[in-house]
Amino acid sequence: ILTMQQRIIKFLELSLVVLLIAGAIWFVNRFGIDQIRANVAQFGIWAPVILLCLRLTSIVVPVLPGTAYALLSGALLGFGKGLMVVFIADFLACNTNFFIARRYGRGAVQRLVGKRFMDKLNRWSQKYLADNFFLMTGALMTSFFDYICYAVGLSRISWKRFVSALGVSLVIVKPPVVAAGAGLLR
Repeated sequence: ILTMQQRIIKFLELSLVVLLIAGAIWFVNRFGIDQIRANVAQFGIWAPVILLCLRLTSIVVPVLPGTAYALLSGALLGFGKGLMVVFIADFLACNTNFFIARRYGRGAVQRLVGKRFMDKLNRWSQKYLADNFFLMTGALMTSFFDYICYAVGLSRISWKRFVSALGVSLVIVKPPVVAAGAGLLR
């Protein structure tokens, strides 16, 4: 059961995503998708690098919503390049979360996710994630995957097992999100 503060945070995150999508649609209608893509193409390699960094940061610091960057990646770079950027960013960020938790422990994770989420991560990692590969994979497919990576890092799960679950979750969950972004502005 979500507390009032959690509900407010979820509402604000959803509102931000909706506002970003509405803003993107307005922006595209105002300037045209071809003009926007031409401007993005002028950035060359820096456009995907910037999107990769934004997405990576939104996962390592989980209070920042990252779904908008996945949609934006698909919209601005197209499905193929956008998916590659999201895959790389998510893979690097999730491994970063895992290794922060594994190397620096609960104190460092608590500073990043807050006390409230830290208690939940402790329960999840001890109760569910350590013994069930499929549940871990399923948890990595949720919108809380960034927190789950920290929880897995705090558990006794090996890195190889974590990467296997992460790979499966990325292949299943990320293509539809990037495709939605690629199709959103058409």
